Parts: sequence; structure tokens; C-alpha cells
Amino acid sequence: MNYSELTTAIQDYTENTFGASDLATFVEQAEQRIYNSIQFPSLRKNVTGTVSSTTPYLSAPDDYLSTYSLAIINGSGDYTYLLDKDVNFIREAYPNTSSTGLPKYYALFGAQSNDINELSFILGPKPDSAYAVELHYFYYPESIVTASTTWLGDNFDSVLLYGSLVEAYTFMKGEADMMQLYNGKYNEALQLAKRLGDGLERQDAYRSGQARVPVT
Repeated sequence: MNYSELTTAIQDYTENTFGASDLATFVEQAEQRIYNSIQFPSLRKNVTGTVSSTTPYLSAPDDYLSTYSLAIINGSGDYTYLLDKDVNFIREAYPNTSSTGLPKYYALFGAQSNDINELSFILGPKPDSAYAVELHYFYYPESIVTASTTWLGDNFDSVLLYGSLVEAYTFMKGEADMMQLYNGKYNEALQLAKRLGDGLERQDAYRSGQARVPVT
């Protein structure tokens, strides 16, 4: 289902005509709800960068939302996955900021003064040399509103449709029984999508901290 088909369906189901900006809002709000309920592989991205003793902070990508994993790569190409901690843990473990070594931990530090709108990571201990790093993270993919077609629209259009209908009917201040119907259909579709994203596609995940649901 592409964006044109989706907006046509929203208006057909609700028997109402909406403006383009309202339709875009319905769909984008539905996408945000879905993407924060299910960890589809299509919501993953990975980037590489470098850290050193002179650059101990690692800037997060502009579209970063949360971390799946962060690894240090030494000169031999060996990966060491860092453990997620709080900033206060790292400061307590390494109170002397001049102490260096192979980083073992990372923490979400917050914004840097040169870019107050984006987050950064602090490593512990501070790197003793230049290392490559690889970050796997959660992000929002481009909305179907601007992309026209997306993985979600192509592979699980039911959850996107009913999620958008819930938003549209809320905007209309529709009748309670129809709102209950749309919410029920949305939750049914969401559970099926969750079975795929957090179930079938997650059975062999190495780290148990990731969302995972049993599949029968």
C-alpha cells in the first residue's frame, strides 16, 4: 500500500474528506506509535566512526533514538562490545579523566556545547589510542508521507491503516462504538506485526535485552 492508496482508504473508511496536512498528521502519528511498539529490523541502522584520547566523546547520529549496541574495533579488526552504564558509574569508576585504556563502558552523555540539539556518548575509560567504533541504533525511517512507499506499507499495511484510522477518528471526535472498533482492529494488527518483528525475526538474538516475544 503506497501513500496515495492509504489516504484514499482512510477517507473511504471514515466517509470523510480531509485536508492533505491532516492526512499527513494521522499517518505520521500512527507510524510513531507503531515504531515505538515494535522493533522491526527495518528500524535499525548502523554507522561507524572513530574515537581517540583527544576525542573521548562520540557524537550520536542526527536521527538517533536509542542504542542496540556499541562496539570498539581495534587495529586487528577485533570487536569489543561495550556495556551500557550511567554517566555517574563511569565518573565513579574512572574519576581521573586523564586515565586511559581500552574502553569497556559507554553512557548517553547528553548534548555537547557545539550542538545542543544532538546527543553524545561518553566512554569509560577514555580511549588510550585511536579506535574505530560501530554503532547499531534505533531510528525512525522516512515516513510514507514523503517516501510514498515504505517497508511497513509494503509488508504490514493493515497496522498502518488501522493506526491511521484511530488517529483520524479521534480527530473527527467520532462515536465511541466506532472508535472501539478501530482500536480493536488496530490492536489485532499490531499483535500480528509484533509477532513478526519481536518474535519470528528475533528468535536467535544474542543479547537478551532486546524485546522478544514467544512464537507458537
